[in-house]
Amino acid sequence: MALTLPSSNAYGYPLLIKQLLIRSRLVSATQEIVSGTDMRLSYAELNERIGRLANTLKVSGIGEGMRVGVMDWDTHRYLECFFAVPMMGAVLHTINVRLSPTQVLYTINHGEPDLIIVHQDFMPLIDEIKSGFDRDITIVPIGNGEGYEDWTGDAPSNFDFPDFDENRTATLFYTTGTTGNPKGVSYSHRQLVLHTLGLIAGFGACPGNGGFHRGDVYMPLTPLFHVHGWGFPYAATMLGLRQVYPGRYTPDTILRLIAAEGVSFSHCVPTILSMVLDHPDCRQTDLSQWKVIIGGAALPRSLQDRAATVGISLHAAYGMSETCPFLTVADLSSDDPEVQAQTGFPGPLVHLRVVTPDMQDVPHDGETTGEVVARAPWLTQGYLGNAQASDALWSGGYLHTGDVGYIRENGSLQITDRLKDVIKTGGEWISSLALEGFASSCIGIEEVAAIGLPHAKWGERPVLVAQLSKDADPDLVRDVVMEEIQSRVGLGELSKWAVPDEIFFVEQLPKTSVGKLDKKVVRQDISSRSDIKA
Repeated sequence: MALTLPSSNAYGYPLLIKQLLIRSRLVSATQEIVSGTDMRLSYAELNERIGRLANTLKVSGIGEGMRVGVMDWDTHRYLECFFAVPMMGAVLHTINVRLSPTQVLYTINHGEPDLIIVHQDFMPLIDEIKSGFDRDITIVPIGNGEGYEDWTGDAPSNFDFPDFDENRTATLFYTTGTTGNPKGVSYSHRQLVLHTLGLIAGFGACPGNGGFHRGDVYMPLTPLFHVHGWGFPYAATMLGLRQVYPGRYTPDTILRLIAAEGVSFSHCVPTILSMVLDHPDCRQTDLSQWKVIIGGAALPRSLQDRAATVGISLHAAYGMSETCPFLTVADLSSDDPEVQAQTGFPGPLVHLRVVTPDMQDVPHDGETTGEVVARAPWLTQGYLGNAQASDALWSGGYLHTGDVGYIRENGSLQITDRLKDVIKTGGEWISSLALEGFASSCIGIEEVAAIGLPHAKWGERPVLVAQLSKDADPDLVRDVVMEEIQSRVGLGELSKWAVPDEIFFVEQLPKTSVGKLDKKVVRQDISSRSDIKA
């Protein structure tokens, strides 16, 4: 059979970030994007501003293959950078402003940005570390935003964004989820476009009003420096949604924007939602139309219960920096709390396996655990300048998540622990997430971490480290938690080895720069206490 030869005039349509703007530019030109409490622009204006930014960067010496860093709050300016920088063939380096000064300096020197756009709130940090820069970097201070307008305002709004290889690097950021220095994670245009399509297909296909669709008003509550705000700004812009960017995360601003702008879809780590629920204005704000995706950490039952009392629709999702991040999402059509908290079903084009150390699949029986490994067209292909870690990440041709879990008979995944957090005591493996889940369901527990401490006889023994709710009695809470765990042992849901030796109470549990529980610091702090018994 003869093959159809393409016309010499046919357009190959490379999967470039600029293609995400085509639909919304046409059908959502008047749709509104809100930034903070005083900035509003249409999609037509967004496209003009993207052109101005690109022209300004070009005049500033930025060309194809060069890198542009950003240090800003979640604003319309950041959204413009998401498009303008990679669309002109440069690389967007989203700098994590929550890292320590030493780590920020490392990521800048390792990532080698040629220019950094810096909000005034982060200029003291730049002033502190700039003597350690190992190359010349143009710093563009943008004041409180006014400087950004002055910098870009006179530039032409038309920019001829070129076509190029869809496999060209578009973005770069650094993850601190592993030991040692932060690791550079990059994504190509092709990967980001496919991830965008995967998000829309994975979150938009559920029945009813759940999920993520064109009727939503979108507000990110995951910092835009963290895995592109989980990729949803690209998806929201492609769909032409009304978008709301809150700037700096403060609970009063978040609640005010939800009420004033009709926000219906957000995503965040548990810490951010807990902060919102703790605010006194929460009870006076109608949150019954607000859908929230929780990721970055397990969805505690206590948080589910608190969210349910104010009408929030809460569901879990799963991914990591190296997966762009979408891998799975819970059944978005379910109102069953147990189902909502499940790690969920793999997204479109996501191939998940749960394997033994020699890469053999474990049974999909809802019980047998192993390491979760994955393939998808948007997974990072390796770490910047770190071949050894890249090879370990992709050992056996699958990306190793470092998470332990099982697959149910219906194909859904459940994460039970991190490989590094599993507690082994007396020859028994104990899931820290299971312990945390049961403990967090008890009244008086605000947040809890289960860790293993070295033990001379048993190798390790589990302990709980908990943050109490306001005015909770620690002795009463300790008794309630231990009674709950013992009852789970009696029901066969936990091994007797899982009963913790002790419950320690702390004023606040430490978090990583993106709001995840930092168990490494928890272990260090608790191990240094004088009341620890070996």
